[in-house]
Amino acid sequence: MVCTPEGEQEGTFCVGDDIPALVTDPSGSIWTVYGGEGIYGGHPESAAGLAGWSTGGQAIWAPEGRLPATPLEGCTAATEDDRVWLVWYSGGSRAGTFLTRITPSTGEVTSWRSPVRDPDGFAVRGRRAVLTRRVHNRRSTEVVRAELVGDTWTVTERRKMRVPGRVVMQCGQGRDGSLWLRAGDTWLRIEA
Repeated sequence: MVCTPEGEQEGTFCVGDDIPALVTDPSGSIWTVYGGEGIYGGHPESAAGLAGWSTGGQAIWAPEGRLPATPLEGCTAATEDDRVWLVWYSGGSRAGTFLTRITPSTGEVTSWRSPVRDPDGFAVRGRRAVLTRRVHNRRSTEVVRAELVGDTWTVTERRKMRVPGRVVMQCGQGRDGSLWLRAGDTWLRIEA
């Protein structure tokens, strides 16, 4: 759905199927990571696993061979200044979870192995990140802090955090170093 600044609907367009995470960057472009049903379900917009869209619904970015492996499932996404981070995993000989940073203004794409397998929340500020792993309907989450040392994201802290309500999956939003995590009727802010 395309809306005016006042929130009125202007139009609609399709960005694919089975979207575990969707973020917008400061220019309003839409960034998506797709689940297995979207990637392998025959929906042309979601087949690449990761995508970028203009505010009008035109495809503006696709992986096109710039990833270390082929995405099997999307995990989460975040923004940091003018950069977008998409988190996903792959199987086969290159199996693993990856953090992919895209700089839309230059087209630069850089990927690293994630220090956490299949995170469902992610925020980054410079060389520091916070990732979460939740179990649906529980009142706690695992919070992992990491730092980029050389070319490797390294865990610096791992702890279990009690939250004020039951955790709802796919309800973490990373923005400029803050992870906004929904638990019950509350949004928690966790800094990277």
